[in-house]
Amino acid sequence: MRDRMMVLDDVLSPVEVTRIRESLAHVPFRDGRLTAGAAARSVKANEQADGSDPEVVALARLIRIALERHPTFYALVRPVRWSNLMFSRYGSGHRYGAHTDDASMLDEHGWPLRTDLSFTLFLSDPNDYEGGALRFVGDASDRSFRPAAGSAVIYPTGVLHEVTPVTRGVRLACVGWVQSLIRRADQRDVLFDLERVRSTLSGGDAQLQLDKAIGNLLRMWGES
Repeated sequence: MRDRMMVLDDVLSPVEVTRIRESLAHVPFRDGRLTAGAAARSVKANEQADGSDPEVVALARLIRIALERHPTFYALVRPVRWSNLMFSRYGSGHRYGAHTDDASMLDEHGWPLRTDLSFTLFLSDPNDYEGGALRFVGDASDRSFRPAAGSAVIYPTGVLHEVTPVTRGVRLACVGWVQSLIRRADQRDVLFDLERVRSTLSGGDAQLQLDKAIGNLLRMWGES
């Protein structure tokens, strides 16, 4: 992926976004610092839904299914293992200062996973809050994102990033981390480019040859 960020539009439908927001209004939230690593804890000021609540578990499953069915997400990320997904809430004055996510986290079964890629799925309409941008810092491509509700930003886990202070309204989002079948970012990028070419074909020898090449590269580079 050449360490670039990508926005995926319409991961969730408007109906799904509304359902999730309505459900989150009734689940318990707690201090977000409880789930931060030692270095990030001092710069984190938000709230997170209680991950053990049955409704939160069900909402996380809904979002994971939505991401898995998104063809661009699957071709880009090739997920093999997932962290527990987290729902974050930022009110006025909340922020998450510059930090990097942990290189290893626990999956849903409590086993360590390598965090290759991260995502933030936005659940609030950008007109309903001010500030709260997902901002990537510390390199030549300083960029900020406040996409439409239902859209996700995918990014390499190791990049330095922050959530800028919210100055009005409430920002809701779901965040998570994925271990990819393909460890190296440059190899994921090659496969993603090939999949984009494949999507322009409509059968025939060219598509068969491309399918063969993609399959061979997956066997060569893939690791579970």
